[in-house]
Amino acid sequence: MADDLTNDRHTGAYPLPDPAERRAFGRTGLSVTPICIGTSPLASMPTLYGYAVDQERAEATVEAVLDGPFNFLDTSNNYGGGSAERRIGAVLRRRVMPDGFVLATKADADPDSGDFSGERVRRSVEESLDRLGVDSVPMMYLHDPEFHVTFEQAMAPGGPVEALVALRDAGVVGHLGIAGGPVELMRRFVGTGVFEAVINHNRWTLVNREADQLLDDAAERGVAFVNGAPYGGGMLVKGPDAQPRYAYRDTDESVRDAVRAMQRACAAHGVPLAAAALQFSLRDPRVTSTIVGISEPARIATTLDLATTPIPPELWDELDQCTPAYGGWLD
Repeated sequence: MADDLTNDRHTGAYPLPDPAERRAFGRTGLSVTPICIGTSPLASMPTLYGYAVDQERAEATVEAVLDGPFNFLDTSNNYGGGSAERRIGAVLRRRVMPDGFVLATKADADPDSGDFSGERVRRSVEESLDRLGVDSVPMMYLHDPEFHVTFEQAMAPGGPVEALVALRDAGVVGHLGIAGGPVELMRRFVGTGVFEAVINHNRWTLVNREADQLLDDAAERGVAFVNGAPYGGGMLVKGPDAQPRYAYRDTDESVRDAVRAMQRACAAHGVPLAAAALQFSLRDPRVTSTIVGISEPARIATTLDLATTPIPPELWDELDQCTPAYGGWLD
């Protein structure tokens, strides 16, 4: 089945979905748009992104999202030390969330001690709900466990997963997801049957196809796959000469050369590299939603433009030929 999906995807048999159309979010019963708005930039982390976002601009962006075509917003307990959630909460306290809007956040380890115990998860969720000004959220992810606990520790009695399950059973959170980087670890979590969604970042892009088997696993189990960082931290927007780092880390020159070749192929067809990068994710039927971080209201229209830019089928073949062999450069 996976091979058939891959072949059909590359021949263009799957039409690009309407970026504002709602689709089933795995087996949760929720419906989301193919584009999810990420809020990490709204936390204002200039050391990471190279620019600051003040309170007024952040709140205006959240307002625009609630009024816009996308019904899916992603945030986290640790974005900017909680500032992303506080800024979202400031907006939610003064207006009604649209019907069917899906707000997702993430339970994080203690930022000082690194504690990721069950007790810490309960505190993290409590902090998030307080900042957001809500009694519950439809979607809660366990965030980046790879930095703090082993798989066995995460799943152990009294651990973070058990705590999340208890919070779900108590109605504090609607559904559970797992969010992280290493593909094999994410596959193990998906295989437990506990999680109804998985976020994986930087591993399913034009330049890195490492997550292919994880996408198949998720599709086979009815788990929603949410693709994070389709632009690889900016390289697939600005190009490797302007942004030489992928996933905010140094990369080999062979990776940068591959993206330069992709830039040339896109330019020859009159297609922005960013449009191809976004649509690479959107056109895959196994991807439920793609997270695009935005930092100002105008980025919503920009994202729509990139999502609907016509791309000739032959360009996808050319981009596939440019893809570098994966050599473990995100491990």
